[in-house]
Amino acid sequence: MESVEPHLAPLASVAKEFTALTGVPVDLPTALFLRARLTGHALPARTSAGGSCHLLEASDGWTAVNLARPDDLASVPALVALLSGSEGEPLPEVVSRSTAAQVAAKAQLLGIAAAEHASASGPTVRAERLGERRVRDPAALRVVDLSALWAGPLCARLLGLAGAQVVKVESTTRPDGARAGSPAFYRWLHDGHDSLVLDFASGALAEVIAGADIVIEASRARALRRLGVHAEEFLAARPGRVWVSITGYGRDDDRIAFGDDAAVAGGLTGLDAHGDPVFIGDALADPVTGIYAAHATAHSLAIGGGELLSLSMSACAASLVPSPC
Repeated sequence: MESVEPHLAPLASVAKEFTALTGVPVDLPTALFLRARLTGHALPARTSAGGSCHLLEASDGWTAVNLARPDDLASVPALVALLSGSEGEPLPEVVSRSTAAQVAAKAQLLGIAAAEHASASGPTVRAERLGERRVRDPAALRVVDLSALWAGPLCARLLGLAGAQVVKVESTTRPDGARAGSPAFYRWLHDGHDSLVLDFASGALAEVIAGADIVIEASRARALRRLGVHAEEFLAARPGRVWVSITGYGRDDDRIAFGDDAAVAGGLTGLDAHGDPVFIGDALADPVTGIYAAHATAHSLAIGGGELLSLSMSACAASLVPSPC
């Protein structure tokens, strides 16, 4: 099975540029593989290292279906019914008679993270100027991290190492799912950060964000707007601010994604002895995107900020895949 290392040259360049901007070295082996080491994950193949994401062969290629949450498992019969018109068949058999795009689309319709192999497109980072520029010392900045799991928190960790004050904000009704994983890995991601748990429906979130210089989030834009939080207003209110939005496929695409299925969408997979795709690494699109996000933020700050940075996890994964000769 192919290893991760041959894919890492583009990411190493991004990490080196982050270090040049901030003075903070990026330990790529730790960023990419610490969680797997701490949890004792087995080497992945058709099933991801964490065990929830599955590479399934469709009639015209491969698709990843990520059953990461209890609701996803409960939705499998509905997915089978959508694809086959009947119930009770094993999911792999139904997938084998469907196209990869059909499987991914039907799964996404049910709120299951799923992706057609090597289907990602678009830029890794899209920067949109929405506020005035003002160059500021990163050590004097306050980061409000609304994200969860891995990509956003890794970005926040790297910015914190560069001197920024980081506040991790969680909802009283929806805490970070990473708390249920390795405690040591969670501590590593959030070491030195303040923690705040809020009732988002109370309006307190907008007040916390008002005091931030950088916001990191991984939510649908409409979900934050319902809470009275608007990236455009945040950036326009004070010069030099940066808003970091991390999603599976870009801010304008409502499809959900986790690290393993986003890596598959980007084509960041290995090959087995038959030339078919297998997972490599552990939810690679997560840490890869976190490093891209930290670099994009540091670059934006260096030119004065005022930007909405939209990162696509699948596109970040795709950037590590060599172009066909």
